[in-house]
Amino acid sequence: MRHAQLSESDCAIAQALAVVGDWWSLLVVRDIAGGVHRFDDLRDESGISRKVLARRLVSLVERGILEKRLYSVRPPRFEYHLTPSGRGLIPVLVALQDWGSRFLLGDGALTATAEPASFEARRLRRLVGTKIPPLRLRDTSGRPRDPVADAPWTLLYCYPGAYTAAAAYPPGWNGIPGAAGCTLEANGFRERAAGLASRGARVVGVSTQRPDEQAAFMRKQRLPFVLLSDQELELAAALRLPTFRAGGGERLKRVTLLVDETREIRGVLYPVPDPAAAAAEALRLLEAELAAAG
Repeated sequence: MRHAQLSESDCAIAQALAVVGDWWSLLVVRDIAGGVHRFDDLRDESGISRKVLARRLVSLVERGILEKRLYSVRPPRFEYHLTPSGRGLIPVLVALQDWGSRFLLGDGALTATAEPASFEARRLRRLVGTKIPPLRLRDTSGRPRDPVADAPWTLLYCYPGAYTAAAAYPPGWNGIPGAAGCTLEANGFRERAAGLASRGARVVGVSTQRPDEQAAFMRKQRLPFVLLSDQELELAAALRLPTFRAGGGERLKRVTLLVDETREIRGVLYPVPDPAAAAAEALRLLEAELAAAG
């Protein structure tokens, strides 16, 4: 089938490819999902030429994937943001990253972790110095909340999934390297929450579970900190966090981020080989930053 015929096909995949089938379009969507909204910044992020970028932006706006927002009147300049249709592509981006990580850059094995010297671990460490864009994730009451706490420091720990009963876990969960241990990890942060707070840090846990599942787990384990749902994969896409697929959905791999009050990521712990020791490692990371600051 020729490219010109894709838009006339009755196949939904062909129709979608007619809109975002070239690699530059998806990379533009990727970067905008990551909080890059202005023309020059998009060009610098991707390395795309000005001419190609201009064409892709026009096309994506015409197709309803992006919307333009005026931020300068003289001269007129615009930011580009995802529409609801554009946000609908976020799971596609996350799935592509997962597939590429597993089958192109990995050995094809299903895993919820990585080796310390892996490309994935190196990519996560490069998050240091970047900022978390404005986001709203649902808390256990269903309210939208910022994943960055209103505090000098946020310890944002991402975990694959935690449930109140063993039967609720996806089939084969314990056989996936790195998946098990979320309860131990949460309890470790619970025990150290007061100590972290005394140092100006608040704990925020994030998974792709539904808010009601997180609420049940939070009550059972008596967690004194916030759990947020990245069910729509917005945080995963914004930071290009590593994921794996289990139970019919994308799951976050276990990673801890130390974030300051300006939203800058100051430290990354990945992989996290021992969930029970994750909170202690996070505390040491925070203390090292505090010591460095004098």
